[in-house]
Amino acid sequence: MGYISTNNLAKELNIKRDELIEKLTKINLLDKNSKLTKKGVEVGGEYKKYKGIEYISWSDRDKILDTLTVKESILKKVVKSIRKKEEPKQNSIDPRKNYSDPKYRTEDGHYVRSKSELIIDNWLYNKNIVHAYEKKLPTKENLLSDFYLPQGKVYIEFWGYENQDKYLKRKKIKQNIYKKYKFNLIELNDKEVENLDDVLPKLLLDFNIRAY
Repeated sequence: MGYISTNNLAKELNIKRDELIEKLTKINLLDKNSKLTKKGVEVGGEYKKYKGIEYISWSDRDKILDTLTVKESILKKVVKSIRKKEEPKQNSIDPRKNYSDPKYRTEDGHYVRSKSELIIDNWLYNKNIVHAYEKKLPTKENLLSDFYLPQGKVYIEFWGYENQDKYLKRKKIKQNIYKKYKFNLIELNDKEVENLDDVLPKLLLDFNIRAY
């Protein structure tokens, strides 16, 4: 209980007066001109004068402190909620849960999701090229590569379902991310997978990986 001026309130909160005015404005106790609002008056705000200078004082110290604490906490939660809604859903880019379970067992023991990936994996294995399946890219985006070759730091992406709009949009997103981070990337389609012996050795050679 007891009166407390806005200046002393700022000191008690260990913040600058301007910061306190901003907080009081955000929770609608002051208007944009730093004048008391109706709500400000309801929590004990009133005008006083000292040596002809008008200032705002608060009739109940504990009440204004509680109001500031509670209101600011609610405001932070609202802002956090809004920001969360506005943030892009990083997990929407190729999370494993959006795909069927891997069911094709490769010669080196990997389980992959498609027959084309099975062919690629087996080809790499038989050429003694060390590789990982569905390795997460070292980026803030939650992005999985189809294959990663430590030698040359090369990623391989197989693009199927070229006739599906949703797939094509996701493909474009992935391509842009590879480009953004300047990762080494080899892209394969169905026709190229059918002719890996002719296609892949040439593409790998660009990254000093010999497959013959």
